[in-house]
Amino acid sequence: MNAVVIAIAVMFILSLARVSVVLTLVISAIIGGLVAGLSLSDTVTAFNAGLGDGAEVALAYAVLGAFALALSKSGLPDLLAHKLIGLLGAEASHQSTRKVKYLLLSILLVAAIFSQNLIPVHIAFIPVLVPPLLKVMNHMNLDRRAAACVLTMGLVGTYIFLPVGFGSIFLEQILMGNINKIGTAYDLHVERWMMPMGMAIPVFGMLMGTLVAVFFSYRKPRHYIDRAVAQVTIIDLDKPIRAGEVKLAADSQELQQQAEQVPVIAKKTMLMALLAIVLTLIAQLYSGSMILGGLVGFAVLSAAGIFKWQEADDVFVQGMRMMALVGFIMISAAGFASVMTHTGDINSLVNGVVQLIGDNKALAAFLMLFIGLFVTIGIGSSFSSVPVLAVIYVPLCVQFGFSPLATVALIGTAAALGDAGSPASDSTLGPTAGLGVDGQHDHIWDTVVPTFIHFNIPLLVFGWIAAMVL
Repeated sequence: MNAVVIAIAVMFILSLARVSVVLTLVISAIIGGLVAGLSLSDTVTAFNAGLGDGAEVALAYAVLGAFALALSKSGLPDLLAHKLIGLLGAEASHQSTRKVKYLLLSILLVAAIFSQNLIPVHIAFIPVLVPPLLKVMNHMNLDRRAAACVLTMGLVGTYIFLPVGFGSIFLEQILMGNINKIGTAYDLHVERWMMPMGMAIPVFGMLMGTLVAVFFSYRKPRHYIDRAVAQVTIIDLDKPIRAGEVKLAADSQELQQQAEQVPVIAKKTMLMALLAIVLTLIAQLYSGSMILGGLVGFAVLSAAGIFKWQEADDVFVQGMRMMALVGFIMISAAGFASVMTHTGDINSLVNGVVQLIGDNKALAAFLMLFIGLFVTIGIGSSFSSVPVLAVIYVPLCVQFGFSPLATVALIGTAAALGDAGSPASDSTLGPTAGLGVDGQHDHIWDTVVPTFIHFNIPLLVFGWIAAMVL
């Protein structure tokens, strides 16, 4: 048996068994090395040799986490959330239900997009913005599965297309970095402009899936009990909530009162927070480094007195701790990829696939996407899946004659597939954390299954189209 195939199979099984992703990658790498005939010492040496490849990405994540936490100290994210809640309450008092429904979903989409690029706080905005909106969702009988799809579209579709913030980390440091590293031996090189270009068609597929979810799949009313979050204890989720059991009522004035209760933020603090965001974007775009951008933003907030000078170290450390797990996953994935390279079984795997498929380029593209779906769902993160997939997919793409743009589309889409529909992904856990605070939104059936259907299927289709036409 091919060592690479066995290692990936072990990784997939352990991931489904909910074993820690870091531990899964380490165990899979060791088993793959031993099956290939490497000694335990040589396997560990190869694993350690690859760890440095993930260090830059891990540090970028850590610095971005520190900047996000420092920005939250300014109160700007909370202020924006409550202003939006107040706007929604005002609209609900005199506009039709349908208009308010689409306004609410638009607010969630814009907030999710901004959380990845403009104000890179990732999913931290969801517990702030979503729970206060549940009452107005109940009033409109809005199916929360539509809201889950909209949030996931904003979280995933943004970073796989726009090379700013988290998008810069995924597209330029991870996707482009791994393709160029592995592609050096095959004379394959991709440029920065190819990243959004290659992912445009798959993202369009996600957009189509979102429209289907909002206007067709989940457009019918779904009834929820209007319940205070603090009163939720144990909910029988197997018992369906029938229309007419409870008369739902959401007072728009209550939403406006919540917005009015926001503590006043000094104009200086607001201006410095906005300045930090602008300078972070400028520094990142100019230097191409998210690390430098995050450090610039953190330094501006610190110098502006957003938090006490003696607290700067604690804020920085706590922010890094938020992203520590992702960083360790990235480093471990780089070690796994290094072991797979050292086994020497990648070439035999590629040759075996070529002999099995023949010269059927269309079938090759579909199988790469389909396999990527299962690998990424198992890992739960597109960021940490790319180093694993690139080791195998770059040689396959070269062998089958895919263009550099098509290679970007194949690997990027294969990685994004699982992130949009994995139970362990931040992009599904985040929406559930906000929509399920009252116990009426199930993580698997109300978030994971809808996002899997409306994003993974379009990504498979449109990713395949991109690979064939680019």
